[in-house]
Amino acid sequence: MTSDGERIRVLLVDDHVLFRDGIRGILKVQDDFVVVGEAGDSERALFLVAETHPDVVLLDVEIPGEKITSTVRRVRLLAPDTRVIILSMHDGPRLLRELLALGIRGYLLKSISWQELVSAIRSSWADPSRVILSVSPESLAGACEAASPLLSPREREVLELTAEAMSNSQIATRLSLTEATVKRHLHNIFAKLGAVSRIDAVNKARAASLISSERPLV
Repeated sequence: MTSDGERIRVLLVDDHVLFRDGIRGILKVQDDFVVVGEAGDSERALFLVAETHPDVVLLDVEIPGEKITSTVRRVRLLAPDTRVIILSMHDGPRLLRELLALGIRGYLLKSISWQELVSAIRSSWADPSRVILSVSPESLAGACEAASPLLSPREREVLELTAEAMSNSQIATRLSLTEATVKRHLHNIFAKLGAVSRIDAVNKARAASLISSERPLV
């Protein structure tokens, strides 16, 4: 159950009934989730978004109907506060880049575990600025190359120094920043990379060639 006693309201959108049944079963046993509707195509999905205004939409990338980018754009217009998390069997940098620009809050491969899915939904609901990505390093790097840099120059500086095992205080001194500013940059970095720790952020950034490549941190 969430801190205020309310459950996270989820809309499931996938044209495979068996897959929806599986996701519904996973969420049903969690105390903090409730499935408010299910759809197998974009038209039904948009109707339910307008009717229920869910907290989170789990949206399959290949549902029947209009293009996924059009569906996401219309969901955002109908329910601006609804978090859209894309589910897909595969990833690609061009589509990932387009969907990120439309404001999705997550792109997850269907190969993830149920624990990762549940965690992603909770994280998206708890922090509307966070973007959770479960994609290949190649797709993440490709999505960053032709778009605006995923990390700002200052965020890259902070992460480079983080990779050198510097503390927030040491980073602040090196870059002539306040420690609070360093923490804010790290918070934004975690959100952009879908990272759960400093080590995770560094390793994901290196995999995507966002910072200098060294051996992964452990």
